[in-house]
Amino acid sequence: MQYASGEPSRYTLYLPGGRALPFEDVDVIWWRRPQGFAIHPEVADPDHYAFAQAESTEAFTGLWLAAPVFWINHPTRDSEAGRKAYQLRLASEIGLEIPETLITSNAADVCAFIQRQGPERTVYKAFSATASHWRETRLLKPEEMALLDNVRFAPVIFQEYVPADVDLRVTVVGEDVFPAAIHSQQTAYKHDFRMDMATARVEACTLPESVQRMLLELMRRLGLVYGAIDMRRTPEGRHVFLEINPAGQWLFVEDRTGQPITEALCSVIAAHCKVRPAPRAAVSARGG
Repeated sequence: MQYASGEPSRYTLYLPGGRALPFEDVDVIWWRRPQGFAIHPEVADPDHYAFAQAESTEAFTGLWLAAPVFWINHPTRDSEAGRKAYQLRLASEIGLEIPETLITSNAADVCAFIQRQGPERTVYKAFSATASHWRETRLLKPEEMALLDNVRFAPVIFQEYVPADVDLRVTVVGEDVFPAAIHSQQTAYKHDFRMDMATARVEACTLPESVQRMLLELMRRLGLVYGAIDMRRTPEGRHVFLEINPAGQWLFVEDRTGQPITEALCSVIAAHCKVRPAPRAAVSARGG
């Protein structure tokens, strides 16, 4: 990053192998699930390692904010939008129906919530999961009542169980909305369609105009270009918002429904690319 008074700022990303990527050749960056920085193995001292990691984070965070590019999605907005507590507040303010929810590390609050809902009508889930430690949404089991005091170690999300006719995956790209119905109640695990995606039937569907309008408003409030929204349509026809993933997958929906999600994403990218005599360069930033 180079700066001088009265002159344009210059940014260059050096890629593995020594290739230099000037940011003046970059119009769009797709920001998707960046990983942490890998510090050079010669930095063995723990204090030095922490310092190098902190400095790298500061420098690259500044680069992302300063870079004159179009983001899908902007790193700051992406990080904010992924916070479930924030999503639920905005969704409710906009008018979307949400499940009654408790996020807490206080066991007394959990007991009061479960007493109000009923154990058989309470689900719980984590804020995050990894491939090695998968944490699906679970219906509270009677034998787990004795473990509720464990929430003191880390906050847990508790919600009322929302019965489903179908689960909905609504993929939004710019102003294009692609709703898909996932017939989760026909799978082996009815509480979280991700657990049995191989057998789940997925088909394109439609949303009420009012729901679609509120989802676009949610995207606008979150500052997102792309988002994968999970909802449930109840047997009575209510549409209940569960969460939005700013980097959620879409190919499994496109493959089964034929919805042109990739085409829509490419169109957004192309619309923000400048015309140059030389070939353009594009990079998917993954955290350094």
